[in-house]
Amino acid sequence: MIYLDTHIVVWLYSGLKQKLSSKARTLINQHDLYISPIVRLELQYLYEIQRLTVLPDVIIDDLEFRLNLIICDRPFNQVITQSLSQDWTRDPFDRVIVSQAGLQSSLLLTKDKTIRDNYQQAQW
Repeated sequence: MIYLDTHIVVWLYSGLKQKLSSKARTLINQHDLYISPIVRLELQYLYEIQRLTVLPDVIIDDLEFRLNLIICDRPFNQVITQSLSQDWTRDPFDRVIVSQAGLQSSLLLTKDKTIRDNYQQAQW
């Protein structure tokens, strides 16, 4: 299993596979793909500020169909408890995404250097 950061979800939906590293493409092909539910909220924010032109559920539904994307259903309180220790960032989205992956020490695919510097299982 590998969790996807929000920008990876957007790139996969948009067909921008060239933005992915070769390692990222390999990991996507070798693992079940998961996202934190907060990715939906971040996609909504991006839609509201017009950085995306497609609603989050359209993106997620498409990736569920094409790539068997799974929205993680771990109990929210467990995720938030884990996120309290992520004091390396003030970004609530990053805290929750990393914590969601961290509950099971899962891989997290992200280009974000700050996440990669602070979450040992982050890959690019």
